[in-house]
Amino acid sequence: MLKLNVKQRNWLLAAHVSFAALWTGTVFSMFLLALSNQDSNNADVRHTLHSAINLLDDYVVIPAAIGSVLTATFLCWLTNYGFMKFWWVITKWFLTISLIVFGTFWLYPWSVTAESIVKTKGLIALADRVYVLDAKGVLIGGAVQTVFLLFIIAISVIKPWGRRIVKENNQVSIS
Repeated sequence: MLKLNVKQRNWLLAAHVSFAALWTGTVFSMFLLALSNQDSNNADVRHTLHSAINLLDDYVVIPAAIGSVLTATFLCWLTNYGFMKFWWVITKWFLTISLIVFGTFWLYPWSVTAESIVKTKGLIALADRVYVLDAKGVLIGGAVQTVFLLFIIAISVIKPWGRRIVKENNQVSIS
């Protein structure tokens, strides 16, 4: 099996950390934009902030998330981390995939819908139940994503759980 040397592993790890930091920082920025949008009484400002959130999602979050997953895949495949050897790696995979699914199927549609409604209705959108719910969803979803991404980073640094113990034919082995 092909394994990376220390220098290659470090470069791949640096790329992985960079993608994760970019993803986390941008999601936090999107949360702050959504938060500042809650107090705006100007339709143009609301539309601009929703547009900015969607631009950041399209051009920074999605590529950074893909880069993070790809580099994580290569780190697991080409180093001793493996995909299922350590509980902290399994936890990171589960949370990362969950965040991508949540962002793809809920957060992104809420954000696009909120932008569209405020663009067509202006401040009347504030009386639109769908707009209000979607704008709140973007705000709360951004906060949730930020917290979980920071948790994933903490897990990466602390590595709080050890190797996974596997039982095969009544024999205990460490995976």
